[in-house]
Amino acid sequence: MRTKILFASMMVVMACSEQKPMGAAEETTPKDTTSIAERSDTKATEPAEADVVTAATNVANSPTFNGVIMVSPQRMATLSLTLGGKIHTLTVMPGQKVTCGQVVATIDNPAFIELQQAYLEACAQTEYLEREYQRQCALGEEDATSRKRVQQSKAEYMSMKSRLAASESRLRTLGINPVSLQEKGIMDYLPVTSPLTGYVTNVDVNIGKYLDAGEPICDVIDKRAPLLQLTVYEKELSQMRTGRRVLFRVNGMGTQSFEAKVVSIDQSIDEKDYSVKVYAQVLTAHNDFRPGMYVRAKLLDAEGN
Repeated sequence: MRTKILFASMMVVMACSEQKPMGAAEETTPKDTTSIAERSDTKATEPAEADVVTAATNVANSPTFNGVIMVSPQRMATLSLTLGGKIHTLTVMPGQKVTCGQVVATIDNPAFIELQQAYLEACAQTEYLEREYQRQCALGEEDATSRKRVQQSKAEYMSMKSRLAASESRLRTLGINPVSLQEKGIMDYLPVTSPLTGYVTNVDVNIGKYLDAGEPICDVIDKRAPLLQLTVYEKELSQMRTGRRVLFRVNGMGTQSFEAKVVSIDQSIDEKDYSVKVYAQVLTAHNDFRPGMYVRAKLLDAEGN
């Protein structure tokens, strides 16, 4: 009997011990479920907050534009030859400042010497034939010569005068003043001078290199009045108009800001990205500005803000 009672007691103890883990599991399950729900709610709210911030930064009334600094075509010159030849001297380096009329190179070409010779001979012949024509006219009035001789003398004079004018034009095209040529005589080498004051760039020649007519020697840029070339897309084009001011910063120049005024809007649209080029005149130019520098700009309102 005692054995039966002991066996029954052990069965009751075992039954109680098996029920306790189940109860513990039931207690922890709601806690884990709540934790997962909380984490899910937190993750669900994060994208909504990010969308609000993004929407706040995309202000339609304050668009920004990318662009570059450039110089107007009127302030940039390409030095090229109308008469081919070999580079005899080169007196400039890239980045060097030059003044209007300064010699940057000289060209060696025998044709240049022949052109000068033809001009000087035409000058002498024109002077002689003019006097001869005047003499024949005087003799014709006195019936000392035939009318045919007067006309022939006039034709010779006019023909030589035309050749002289053509030689003068060719010399002026090369940058040579015919008057100074008469005073100083024939020059051995053709000088190439800068047509404006600015800085030398794109030098792709060297001494001894032969250039054909039309090939460039270098470029000269005057950066005293730079422009901005801004890229504006169709949806923002309605906000652009001539005379409106923009505020811009230059890449590599920190947070310093400058102003410019819109002076021209291109009438064609880029077929690749459907953008339009807008040009603005820089109002506060800096000596460190260089063509090709990257800028970011935004429109100013009517009050300049």
